[in-house]
Amino acid sequence: MRAFFLLTASALLLGACTAGLDYAGPPALSSAAQAEQFARAGEGALPSEPTLAEWWTTLCDPVLDELEERALQDNPGIAAAQARVRQARSSVWLERADRLPQLAASAIYAHAELPGTDLGDEEEGQAGDDGTALDVFNLGVNASWELDFAGGQRRNIEAVSAQAAAAVANVADAQVQLTAELAQAYVNLRERQTRLQSLREQHALQQQALSLAQQRFESGTIAAFEVEQARRALDGIEADIIAAEIEQDIYLNAVAVLTGSAPGSLDTLLATAAEIPLPPAEVAVGDPGSLLQRRPDVRGAERAIAAATARIGIAEAARYPRISFMGILGLGGSTPEDLFDLDKLSTIALPQIQWSFLDFGRTRARIEQSQAALDEAEAQYRQTVLGALQDAEDSLVRFGRQRHSVAALARIHASTQRSADLMRQRYDAGVAPLTQSLDADRQALVAEQNLRQASAALTGSYIAVQKSLGLGWMDGAEKG
Repeated sequence: MRAFFLLTASALLLGACTAGLDYAGPPALSSAAQAEQFARAGEGALPSEPTLAEWWTTLCDPVLDELEERALQDNPGIAAAQARVRQARSSVWLERADRLPQLAASAIYAHAELPGTDLGDEEEGQAGDDGTALDVFNLGVNASWELDFAGGQRRNIEAVSAQAAAAVANVADAQVQLTAELAQAYVNLRERQTRLQSLREQHALQQQALSLAQQRFESGTIAAFEVEQARRALDGIEADIIAAEIEQDIYLNAVAVLTGSAPGSLDTLLATAAEIPLPPAEVAVGDPGSLLQRRPDVRGAERAIAAATARIGIAEAARYPRISFMGILGLGGSTPEDLFDLDKLSTIALPQIQWSFLDFGRTRARIEQSQAALDEAEAQYRQTVLGALQDAEDSLVRFGRQRHSVAALARIHASTQRSADLMRQRYDAGVAPLTQSLDADRQALVAEQNLRQASAALTGSYIAVQKSLGLGWMDGAEKG
C-alpha cells in the first residue's frame, strides 16, 4: 500500500503534463488576406471599418428597421441556433464537473436467505437446519475520482469549449444570413409593388390605345392587324400584371415568415406601396484582414481547428495509465439500531491503476484519425477564408458596376420623360396624333420601370456587400 501511495504522489506531480500539442492558432492566411484594401473596391468604397450591427439603418427605411428587429427576436432559426449554444455551454460545464470527485449517499436494507449455511450467530441470524436468514442495514457515503494523469480531461474541456465558441459563431452567422435575406425580400417586395403601379398605368394607356385603334378601324383608316397588335400588347401587359401580383404575394409571405410570423399577418403593414430604399453614396468596407476577423463563418472554422487539435490530445492521453480512487464509508449492521452505533463504522479504500499497454494499434489508429480530422479542419478553414474573400470581392464588383447602370437608366428615363412631355404638347397643339402621345407616355413608364428595377438591383448589391462583410450580428446576441 505504501508503494501505491508513492506511485500516486508521483502521478499527481506528473498530472500537470498534458498530452498532445497546445493550439497555436489557424494556418497562416494568404497574401490576399493581408492586403491593405480589397482588389475590387470601386468608387464609394471607404477603407474605414464598417459598423458591425444594424447596417440596414443606413437604408433609412423605418418599416425595414421594424421588420429586422422582429426577425432577430422571433425567427425560429435564430432561436434554434441559440438553443444549440446553450447545449454546448452545458457540455463545457459537464466536462469541468467530471474532473472533480463525485460523492453519493446511500441507504441499504437487505434480507438474505442462505440455504445450507449456518453462520453460527443466533442473535444476528435465525439459525436452522436448512440455513440462515440475515438482515443488513447500512447508511453510507461513497466517493470516486479519476486523476487526470495525462491531461485527457483537460483536452476534452478545450474541445467542447471550442465547440461552444463555434456554436456562438453559428448564431452570429445565422443573424448575418437572416438580416440580409429579410432586407433582400423587402426590397424585392417594394420593387414588385412599384412595378405593379407602373404596369397598371401602362395597362390604362394601352386600353386607351386599343379603343382608339378600334375606332380608327371602324372608320376605315387602319387595317385590322393594327387592332390585333394593340390587343396583343394589352394582353401582354395583363400577363405581366398577374406575374407581378404572384411575386408580390410570395415576397409578402417570405417577409412574414422571416420575421417569425404566419403568412398574411404583415399584409396590413406592407400593403401600401413605398419607394425602394437606396444605399448611401459611400460605404465603409474595411480591409480583408478585418473582414476575416469579423465574419462568423471564418470564426467558426477557426474554432473547429482548435477543437480538432484538442481531440488529438484526448487520443494521445489513452497511451498513459488511468488512475482512479474510490472510497466507501458506511455505518450499520444486522439491526436498525446498528445505524446509530459508531462502533459499527466500516471504511473501504479502492485505489486503482489501469493501463492498456497492449491494444493492437487501437490508440495509434485513433491518434491518426484525430490528426486527419485536424488536417480536414485546416483545409476547410482555408476554403472558408478564400470563399469569404471571393464573396466580398464579387459583391463589391457588382455594387460598383450597378451604380453606373442606374446612372445610365436614369438618363434614359429623363430623356423619355422629356420626349413624352414634348409629344403631349404637340398633341395638345394639334400637330401630333394621340397615338404618338400615348406611345411616348408608355415608353416613359417602361423607362421608369427599368430604372426602378435597376435601383432595386443596386440596393440588392449593397445588401450583398453587407452580408459578405459579415455584418448584422452583435456580441451577446446568442443569449436569446
